[in-house]
Amino acid sequence: MSERAVNVGAPADKPVNWKDSPERSNQFLLRVMCWISLSLGRRMARCVLRGIAVYFLLFSPKARLASRRYLQRVLKLPPPARVGWRHLLRHFMTFASVIHDRIYLVNDRFDLFDIELHRQQLITDVLAEGRGALLLGAHLGSFEVMRAVGRQQPGLRVVMVMYEENARKINALLAAINPAVQQDIVALGHVDSMMAVHELFETGAVVGILGDRSLGPDATVPLPFLGAPAPLPVGPFRMAAILRRPVLFMVGLYGGGNRYDVHFETVADFSNVPAGGRAAAIQAAMSRYAQLLEQYCEVAPYNWFNFFDFWQGAPAPAAAPSPDMP
Repeated sequence: MSERAVNVGAPADKPVNWKDSPERSNQFLLRVMCWISLSLGRRMARCVLRGIAVYFLLFSPKARLASRRYLQRVLKLPPPARVGWRHLLRHFMTFASVIHDRIYLVNDRFDLFDIELHRQQLITDVLAEGRGALLLGAHLGSFEVMRAVGRQQPGLRVVMVMYEENARKINALLAAINPAVQQDIVALGHVDSMMAVHELFETGAVVGILGDRSLGPDATVPLPFLGAPAPLPVGPFRMAAILRRPVLFMVGLYGGGNRYDVHFETVADFSNVPAGGRAAAIQAAMSRYAQLLEQYCEVAPYNWFNFFDFWQGAPAPAAAPSPDMP
């Protein structure tokens, strides 16, 4: 739900880590996009998006370098092919398009989009059991299209779980899009946070969390992802294990134009895992999550919106020499 914006104007010596990057106002970008979109409409506003994407591509060298290194991993271009301007612009343009579409999704303008749900039965089954579930997403595609699922699935309540600082930012972000819209959010880091999540599960709610970035003091585990170990946070999986809930993976992939494909996958079910087997079950669930991230990155490579050194210094695959753009 809340991508870190890129660090504009920094030297391009190495990709930036998202926690070290200043928060370059998603709110500001969204306010600009809101004004353009409400004034011109979606079709005309998309013409302006390319200019915005080009601006960030030219003046965000660290994010540009991170994009190139990620695309080099996921596209697996054979020599002498390399990740060039066309690939980078498409990556930045996809990011801008997904942020822009939030304006309409938050306002329930689903009529503007062609949204197809895949394996929706997984959510239907969870609701039928009444146990609730952890819905695990990533900064991959759009999590906001989950609102479309809720519209088609009566009784589905999705509550986002995030750290308090991020909860404050996402509330400000939503207010920037539509002040009349509020979203259920549980802020972690309080003594009663786990109890609040437990009570939500007991009502049959689906609790959503983005599981690809560590926050605060979260422990991480390095797992294979696109050819090198990447640190993934343990916290979401530990929470599901302690509360004995099923975990589903959800990704809303942008396919260009007005097309989104929402995919659901089973990650784990901690309902009957004994305390002694919890560590192994968490490790297996995390491995499954990393595999799903890789799978869907390969399906829609330009939908990955982590513009920082996700592998924390691991060397990128060998490629033809490609000096970064000035």
